[in-house]
Order: sequence, then C-alpha cells, then structure tokens
Amino acid sequence: MQSHTLNAFSQNVQLTDRQRQIFNQIIEFTYDHQDDSQHAVFVLVGDAGTGKSLILNQMFTKLAQELPESYFLVNHPELLKVYRELAGQTPGMLKKYYQRPTSFINQMHKHNQKVDLTVVDEAHLLLSKPDHYNNYYGDNQLSDIIEISRVTVVVFDPTQVLKTKSYWNADRLGSVIKKHPHKIVHLKEQFRIQANPAMMNWLDNFISGKPIPQLPADIGDYDFRVFSDAEKMYQEIIKQNGRVGLARMTATSGYPSVLDGGKHFVNEGNFHLPWDQYNFTAIPWAEQPQTINEVGSIYTVQGFDLNYIGIIIGPPFYLTADHGLGVDSDKVTDVEVYKRREDMSAEEFAESKRSLLRNSLNVLLRRGIKGMYIHAHDEKLESFLEKVARV
Repeated sequence: MQSHTLNAFSQNVQLTDRQRQIFNQIIEFTYDHQDDSQHAVFVLVGDAGTGKSLILNQMFTKLAQELPESYFLVNHPELLKVYRELAGQTPGMLKKYYQRPTSFINQMHKHNQKVDLTVVDEAHLLLSKPDHYNNYYGDNQLSDIIEISRVTVVVFDPTQVLKTKSYWNADRLGSVIKKHPHKIVHLKEQFRIQANPAMMNWLDNFISGKPIPQLPADIGDYDFRVFSDAEKMYQEIIKQNGRVGLARMTATSGYPSVLDGGKHFVNEGNFHLPWDQYNFTAIPWAEQPQTINEVGSIYTVQGFDLNYIGIIIGPPFYLTADHGLGVDSDKVTDVEVYKRREDMSAEEFAESKRSLLRNSLNVLLRRGIKGMYIHAHDEKLESFLEKVARV
C-alpha cells in the first residue's frame, strides 16, 4: 500500500489552477534560461501545506526526462526517502537523481561538473555557513548550487528555518540571488489542514507572540483540543491512530535529548515516552507502526502530513504579561539550534534565537490534517489556552 506522503506528492494528484500556473511558469523559466551565460534562479515561497513540494515533484518528473543533467536536492533525510521511493515507482525516473545538498556539491566540485537543472526542496534548510561536521566547507550552499547549475529552482519558507547554521530570511535570500536573473512567486492557498482561514489566522496570531485571541467559534471541519493532561492527550492520539492511522505525538525542545545512541525521555506529568529513535530504514518515521510509542521532533515530521498530531509545547514557551506566547531561549535543550556565527551581528543573532524557536513550533502546528491536540508545559500558558479554546 502506498504511503500517505507518497500519495500527497504523486503524479496522480491534480494541481489546482494556481498550482498549475506556477508549474507552467517554472517549466517556461527553465527553458528560457538554458542557453544563458548567467545562472538563473526561480524561488517558490509558501507556507507549510500549500502544495510546494507537489508542484516541485511533478515539475521535476517532467524536466528530468527532458534535460539530461537534472538533480533534485533534499536536506531532510526522512523526506529524501519519500522522493527516492517515488522515483522507484515512476517510469523514467532514477533514485540517483535525488541527493543531499552537501553530497551533490562535493561531487560536482570534485569532478568540476555543471548541470542543466537543480531543484531544491526545503531550501530554508540549506547551510548558510561552513559546517565541517557535515563535510561542507563552502560559505553558502545555495550560492554553490546556483554556480553549478544553469537553472536552480528552490522552495523557500522562512518560517521553517530551524538552526543558526542554516539561518535564512528574505534579506539573506535576496542578497544571494540578486546578481542572477531570478523570479520569485508566492503560493498562499492552504491544502494540508482541514481548517478554515479563521483557524489558520488564529494559529498565525498565536505563533507571532501577539496577545492570543479567543478561538473562533467556527474553525471548519477540524478537531482542535487543548489537554491539561499530556497522558490523556496521548491516549486520544492512540485512539485516532487506530481509527484513521498516522496519528503521532510530538514535542518542542526543552526536554533532554543527546545524540549518543541512548533513549532520552519526554516527561510531562504522567506522560513518559522516549524521543524518536534514529531511523536507519527507508521508511519515514511516522509511517512505522512502533513510532506511536515515541515522541516525534521537528527533524522527523517536518515536510510530512499526519492525520492527527499531539503537540507538547515545552519549557521554552510561556505566557507573557500581555497574554502572548513568550520564548525563553535559555531553556532550549537542542544544542544544534543556536550556534554563534561570526557573520551575524549580536542583534541579528539575538533575533535569530527568538525566531528559530517560534519556527520550530510553527512546523509542528502545520502537520495535522484532520486534527491537532496541544498541551503546554507552562501552567499559565496551559490554562489560558484552555480558556481561549473553549467554544
């Protein structure tokens, strides 16, 4: 049986009129710039759930069979598995077309190669500084990819940037592409979450840090609940998993987690489960049945659809004096998130710390198709959310 994520990216999914328009724009842009002496860049900007990856995959499936040197880059290992599985099921497509950015850059530089087309999904995860741990010795992965390619097509969402070593915003993106022929297109229509615009606006307001308003009485066909007890929320997730499948627990940073091969637990009241274990298989984390007994992180669910998601909003988040969502970066337990950069001013680094943690929660808030359950560690935030969510 084909997985939900594979179905979501499939060639059989009909594009909307707007998605089809963008699909055609990318095709036209790619061919218009194949004979240019300059390197051209097409940027597709959009929130999670707007169908960016669907457009990208369908477009690449067409162009990879027409342009001899085409590559699709994905920095997210779980998402790369999905694309390679799709390639294996699609006539004329090869798994080798799909690579991690660092491997691709190093290979092309080693053989002094250039390519016709490079497509980058989740370009906001590209490194924007050297990272010797991951064998990347350049200064900016996007710049390197552009110089290797006649045309580069990237999907970009600044609200999904998660680490300072891959820190991006609109200005930083602009500084990289401004010297090249480029086109930027925005995609806004939401397709993943079965909630109406009023619910989506509420989520935008919540993550922004502004005073949290009352939840609208009509949020569409969407199951949104606040749980004072994380264990009860987990039991409800188990029920939904048995009923419709693809229901999982997740949490933000703020709970012990070290890459030492051992198990580290998320403890919240009576709730006690280990973080997601490293996935050595070709099957994405959420599609493995035993992961109902683990807590997913942004690293295993970013880019994926879940039917129901349970989110534990951890210790770094609290209720501010004016009833907004506050962030305490000192309580972050993911040491990879905040790495000091010499090319960032103290002010920009401080701003990045605030925005990155909000982004990590935002990623989780956009995963659940049919429903989302939340529990907040901070008691004041928890009780306030219960009050405003009461309809």
